[in-house]
Amino acid sequence: MAFYQSPKKISAFDAKFEAQKIAFAPVTFQVAHCLLKFGILDFIDKQGDEGASLTQITEALSLSEYVVSVLIDMGLGMGLVWQNQDHYILDKTGYFLLHDDMATTNLNFIQDVCYQGLFELDKSLLSSKPEGLKVFGDWDTIYPALSQLPEQAKKSWFEFDHYYSDHAFPILLPLIFEHQPKHLVDIGGNTGKWALACTQFNADIEVTIMDFPGQLAVAKQNAIEHGVEQRVHGFATDLLDDNSPFYQGADTYWMSQFLDCFAKDQILAILKRAAAAMNSDSQLFILETYWDRQPFEASAYCVNATSLYFTAMANGNSRMYHSKDMLKLISEAGLYVDQDTDDIGLGHTLLRCKLKP
Repeated sequence: MAFYQSPKKISAFDAKFEAQKIAFAPVTFQVAHCLLKFGILDFIDKQGDEGASLTQITEALSLSEYVVSVLIDMGLGMGLVWQNQDHYILDKTGYFLLHDDMATTNLNFIQDVCYQGLFELDKSLLSSKPEGLKVFGDWDTIYPALSQLPEQAKKSWFEFDHYYSDHAFPILLPLIFEHQPKHLVDIGGNTGKWALACTQFNADIEVTIMDFPGQLAVAKQNAIEHGVEQRVHGFATDLLDDNSPFYQGADTYWMSQFLDCFAKDQILAILKRAAAAMNSDSQLFILETYWDRQPFEASAYCVNATSLYFTAMANGNSRMYHSKDMLKLISEAGLYVDQDTDDIGLGHTLLRCKLKP
């Protein structure tokens, strides 16, 4: 990690401008959202190098001059468009905001899931509770509420969650199956995307998903639709409740983008329960995006920003961790890492753990 190790090389004048950008960040985010939602960036893009005039945009999209002009003027300052006389042309940042699927996924997630709730970030930090979650209902954490979120919020949440894991699947599947698992327990398996990927990759694998009943119901339906309901099983439990059951004796346990959903003491408790369920031949795979293992500063920025979603919306006390924190917890739980693989998919790290002798 070569970034964050020294002061940024930036003039005082430019640094002052960056401070103003932060002050107006909620405005610029909503401007970007509206420019996309109303089709303004898309229309400008389709006009190519010639660009589009204010009149052309308003007539084509049936928007008022006020709506288009106030958004476009701010878009100029944001670097989304540039102006050639009376025509507006898409700039590089606008191009990626419009065409980059990562930017689209992240923006929709923040708009539909996080934006309103982030107003309560200060309260969440002080109370260690997701105070912003109340915009959706009365839940202690977001996880049992996922199947009951408003449709757009639910759609954006799952698209965000799946986007990062899906990019890793083609690399992960051969890595996992080179160890010849026979029964994989997917801890926190959600809608069963990983379980389905495993059954499609290997015709003999049995998968048990451990999760809340609401998520298991969705996973079961997905398994039926893919014709693998005989090999994908549900195991309802609350992983934070020591009195709830934990699947025992499987040869392979799997945690994907899961432990970042918990505080350190909770992670340690879950890892200890997993270790107690394992036998000497069992293996535990942990897939996470650690901010210190990111290949680029842009990805570290996104990972650390995601931590604040956990604070305000998810549970109030978890985050995207530094890898050293996770390695310490793994060791404290009675496990050791015998395989450590970075740069999987979009900045994931895969840790293969075994019981300490």
